[in-house]
Amino acid sequence: MDDKRKPEWVPDGSGAEYASMIVSGKKPASASLTHSQKARQEPRYDLKALFEGVKASERSMLSKAITLIESNSVSHFEKGQELLKQLLPLSGSSIRIGITGVPGVGKSTFIENFGLSLIEQGFQVAVLAIDPSSSISKGSILGDKTRMELLSRHPLSFIRPSPSAGVLGGVARKTRETIILCEAAGYDVILIETVGVGQSETTVRSMVDFFLLMQLAGAGDELQGIKKGIIELADLIVVNKADGDNIQRAELAKQEYNNALHYIRHATEAWQTVAVTCSAQTGAGIHEIWEIIQSFRVATRKSGAFQKRRISQNTQWFDTLVNEFVLHSFYQRDKIKEALPDFRRKVGSGELPVAMAVTELLKHY
Repeated sequence: MDDKRKPEWVPDGSGAEYASMIVSGKKPASASLTHSQKARQEPRYDLKALFEGVKASERSMLSKAITLIESNSVSHFEKGQELLKQLLPLSGSSIRIGITGVPGVGKSTFIENFGLSLIEQGFQVAVLAIDPSSSISKGSILGDKTRMELLSRHPLSFIRPSPSAGVLGGVARKTRETIILCEAAGYDVILIETVGVGQSETTVRSMVDFFLLMQLAGAGDELQGIKKGIIELADLIVVNKADGDNIQRAELAKQEYNNALHYIRHATEAWQTVAVTCSAQTGAGIHEIWEIIQSFRVATRKSGAFQKRRISQNTQWFDTLVNEFVLHSFYQRDKIKEALPDFRRKVGSGELPVAMAVTELLKHY
């Protein structure tokens, strides 16, 4: 410490009555670490301990396993895939339910009361809430977990808000792997909540058995809102907030949806999509919704549609990952990195037609 280094506001010739002085800062130990040393500081994962912990339905170990597979670290990828391979035979026995709807429709309230109702019947419930990522930190905003306070505290539940990390529609890239881990941990019902922004539904439909669409009555969009695309994905339409003065409007909306469903192709073979009402706040209609889902499971297993969908989803997942890896490999090539800016300039200035530029660029691959 240097006694002569005093703040500029200290008068010249002053004595000990001014005790303030400038102290030289010290770099934290982590700041001086090399890249390789920082890499060695990454969390260490014991695959055997994780396997046994997930198998024993230990929530802390399940969370740690999900963190491993969500990691973007190259060193964690192989470990995560090896863990998934070990746990895969323990998965597949749950019912996977996708739940979507516009913000404000009451998804979180519904999921909490629905989940608690299932737990009372002896089921273990996992909720994967696809949380919109913070635009600043890219981390999960974690709003859903705070809104499901009672369910999150129950020992037979597991809630995992996963940041979307900017993926289109808010669907987390690792959700499929997380489903496998939750099933291996013994969770009978997997609920996947989307942010409901209108673009994620197709992706969620491709990873669940049953797709539930929540709607509001009296919002002026009962018939206008019957957009063929989203309705064709739904196995059940739930008109929420059927309580108080809104009961009559909810019943009317239900009738309008059921009338329209006669003219729309249904989402699942051997299953008739219907609309029902419920109140997530009071719990009215929630038990009936579970009965409908159980009937769906029985009917689709009997027809073979349940197993057929699971197989189709796995092959679709495989194709998607192949496309992602090939695309990633393409952009990582040095020749592509070098040539890309020039081709973009030529396309932007009109020197080359777009299709011709793409063809020429691919010659560098």
